[in-house]
Amino acid sequence: MIRLLSEDEVTGKAAEVYADIKAKFGMVPNFFKAQAAVDPEWLALNWQRVKHVMLSSGALDRKTRELIAYAVSEVNHCEYCSLAHETMARMNGATEQEVNQAREIIELFCSFNAIADTLRVPCDISPDTLKKAK
Repeated sequence: MIRLLSEDEVTGKAAEVYADIKAKFGMVPNFFKAQAAVDPEWLALNWQRVKHVMLSSGALDRKTRELIAYAVSEVNHCEYCSLAHETMARMNGATEQEVNQAREIIELFCSFNAIADTLRVPCDISPDTLKKAK
């Protein structure tokens, strides 16, 4: 298992990032502590990416972003991220029914993707189809 850089031993750039993470999340998740132990600059880069993609204002609300992150994490079989993003989705208003529906969609489209890929089905519905229909 990778070493985690604890909040007691953090210094410099990593300490600055930890303070920012803690201000946003109320804690520093192990995911970030592992990155800090490897390379504080890598931690800083990835934290900036999280703030830009997940925490800034945009077309999708935070709950929707967390449900998408949860779905991707499930498909990628990342237990840590699946648990973290399911929790964050719930913290941002996702209900039990919404999480369960996300699970159903994940399962359905993992299956449908496998069918489409193994049968090599040619795609006849794409964003270009919308342009041609207008």
